[in-house]
Amino acid sequence: MAKIKKAWFCTSCGNESPKWMGKCPACGEGNTMVEEIVTKSPDNSALTSRVQSFLQGGGNARPQPLPQVESGQESRIMLGKGMPEGNELDRVLGGGLVKGSLVLIGGEPGIGKSTLSLQIPLFNEGLHTLYVSGEESAAQIKMRAQRLGGAHSNCLVLSETLLENILNEARAAAPQLLVIDSIQTIYSQNIESSAGSVSQVRECAAALLRYAKETGTPVILIGHITKDGNIAGPKVLEHIVDVVLQFEGDSRHAYRILRSIKNRFGSTAELAVYQMCS
Repeated sequence: MAKIKKAWFCTSCGNESPKWMGKCPACGEGNTMVEEIVTKSPDNSALTSRVQSFLQGGGNARPQPLPQVESGQESRIMLGKGMPEGNELDRVLGGGLVKGSLVLIGGEPGIGKSTLSLQIPLFNEGLHTLYVSGEESAAQIKMRAQRLGGAHSNCLVLSETLLENILNEARAAAPQLLVIDSIQTIYSQNIESSAGSVSQVRECAAALLRYAKETGTPVILIGHITKDGNIAGPKVLEHIVDVVLQFEGDSRHAYRILRSIKNRFGSTAELAVYQMCS
């Protein structure tokens, strides 16, 4: 019988420790260490061989002098041309969705994160999108799409929570946009801990980041928040992504605010105002 490996992880920064500590040695936060089963056997790695072969090709980079680095305007996808709210989302993103970027949208349950992310492919019919939901069935997504209106012939829907299957389907479909709803429901089969744990969120986000950068496909991650108002999971999740958007408002009222907390491609001084309609 294979030996089960366990470790302690900090829920604040994701630091790994072989034993429990009252204070994380990396970030200094107290009472943040949780125990998780890391792997099923010593031979397992964070990703399966199928995913590793798909993600190969990152070892060809070579150092080069800074003046010789090619730079220019980032290639962006404009999302506001068909959206009911116009270019509100494009403005918060800094002028559109950058190709190959990893965007995290956080907010309270029921605030409208899934609705906003589904509106993007519905009102941008020319945008080939793979919408992955780990919380709802395809039939539930279809019902929401019918309520929202808009065309959706170019939107593929996948109800899946296993990371390896998601990456395989993304490779086969070759979408222009990948939406994951939500990152806390995705898990890798080679990490024993449950979905939403520190190790699962960290490894799944890292694999999706690698996919986004190597294929040039923008990826939107939906994330839950804790009762303290912070995005659930390790803080390393916010460090990994390129853009962090916070969806705020009172679920009992119609208006919502989408603000940028982090943006590597634009300003964090912009915000968008949305009205939830029946």
